[in-house]
Amino acid sequence: MLLLSAEQTRDALPFDRLITALDAMFLSGCEMPVRHHHDMAVPGEADATLLLMPAWVPGRYSAVKIVNVVPGNADRGLPAIAAQVLLSSGQTGEMLALIDGGELTARRTAAASALAARYLAREDAAHLVLAGTGRVVENLIAAHRAVRPITRVTVCGRSLERTQAFARRMADLHGVAVEASDDLEGAVGQADIVSAATLSIDPLIRGAWLRPGTHVDLVGAFKPSMRESDDEAVRRAKVYVDTLAGATKEGGDITQPLASGALTREAICGDLFGLARGDVSGRRSAEEITLFKSVGAALEDLAAAILAYEVASRA
Repeated sequence: MLLLSAEQTRDALPFDRLITALDAMFLSGCEMPVRHHHDMAVPGEADATLLLMPAWVPGRYSAVKIVNVVPGNADRGLPAIAAQVLLSSGQTGEMLALIDGGELTARRTAAASALAARYLAREDAAHLVLAGTGRVVENLIAAHRAVRPITRVTVCGRSLERTQAFARRMADLHGVAVEASDDLEGAVGQADIVSAATLSIDPLIRGAWLRPGTHVDLVGAFKPSMRESDDEAVRRAKVYVDTLAGATKEGGDITQPLASGALTREAICGDLFGLARGDVSGRRSAEEITLFKSVGAALEDLAAAILAYEVASRA
């Protein structure tokens, strides 16, 4: 059985190929039961979350991801997400690979955002604004640059000093202009793509800040109690999600406006299944505002695990 470290997993999942693999899996589909979602108390700090996410392509491959999300790790200087993905043969049940789930999750999450941006962001989108400085944000830069001509990146975080250090590191890593800012409103008002990857429980991205033509990419806030955008953002935008079944139950950016009446189920334009299959249209004009909310799906883990295994097996 292959054991892929974080570095090996990263090397086996280049964004161009990973985005293509996700698109192909959304096009073809797979078996994907509803994921198990359990809150776990951590004395003295916010609850942790245990996720169990299975998916399979009959007769080919099956995968299950075990994820621990621990918000308190930010204060310990540790990643909030710890995970492993087990890939098995869909025909014999033989276990084929144990893949670093933290790296796989960060990359497939960013790749799903980039896939959505390929359908929804303006083709000339050049300014990317990021809310957050975590592991997924690091990957969002490279992922969005794989599908759009990003030449300028602005990062907004809770601590300006830490955000400045993050921006310098990202500029060196990605070879693109990256600036730190403590003015999220001002940055969003100049953005072509706004991408948020936080654990916020209160809206960060205000609809009133968005200029025509902006694409909003909401990656964090994976519980109904969490939120990164306000009702006005949802009202002004054409809304899309990664999966209708997941986002309408789990992501606060969708569940809360559905509950308040700011959004209706019928007003959600579609999901990545529909976009990949051509059943729904993406961006139609340069002026419209689009909004994409992802909560993650085991389908994405399966597609990434298969790619990582096949690439690593040939190395």
